Amino acid sequence: MADSVLAPASGALAPAESTARHSGVVRLTHWITTICFLALLVSGVEILISHPRFYWGETGNVMVEPLFKIPIPSSRATVPTGYGYVLPDQNGWSRYLHFQSAWLVVLTGLLYLIYGLFQGHFGRSLLPERGDLSWRALSTVIAKHLRFQPSSAADAWSYNVLQRLSYLIVAFALFPLVIWTGLAMSPAVASAFPAVVTTLGGQQSARTIHFFVTILLVLFFLIHILMVVLAGFRNRMRAMITGHPGTNLEPR
Repeated sequence: MADSVLAPASGALAPAESTARHSGVVRLTHWITTICFLALLVSGVEILISHPRFYWGETGNVMVEPLFKIPIPSSRATVPTGYGYVLPDQNGWSRYLHFQSAWLVVLTGLLYLIYGLFQGHFGRSLLPERGDLSWRALSTVIAKHLRFQPSSAADAWSYNVLQRLSYLIVAFALFPLVIWTGLAMSPAVASAFPAVVTTLGGQQSARTIHFFVTILLVLFFLIHILMVVLAGFRNRMRAMITGHPGTNLEPR
């Protein structure tokens, strides 16, 4: 998640040096979300190790044929994996950390949503212009990325169409879906709001969807880091920490 207090259109001149590239709320929610995502990823892997088998429907156990399974050893001796040993069981702390991090990222997302709606952040910084959605405009941006062309000064102050589309998909599709499927695996939520589970096809279906959405989020995270490095790691990090890019990206 990122923002520009004054986000110029593609190709526009960069704003004055006193103008913040990212607002304080956006920087705060960005870093909290990043920390929570890493905590969710680590704890999620530990939870996965306890039962690396996936099913579809409501029921899933060692007596049921899995939809697919991850070829890794388990932390539970009762789960058949084909390995002759069992990993240490870290299910206790990992579930606690997963639960706490999930609720923190939900609250952070709500703060970001409220800020974006009331401050016009989504329309100003994330919604692409109609002309940028043409195939010619899209192919130009894609070709620039594939050639690893260096970013211009204006690029440091505004998102291109691929960035805008990817951030919209992550913020309004993948993150809500991973939260929804996570809640659907909770027995308390399933008993209080059964439609949350039945809409997805059952708790095991929710777990399987949760797994694939997580993979997509990890891919986005890795590509995002790669793009930051290619665009200038120091300047991009400085912009997300202090609100301003490096001096070499300021208007001349």
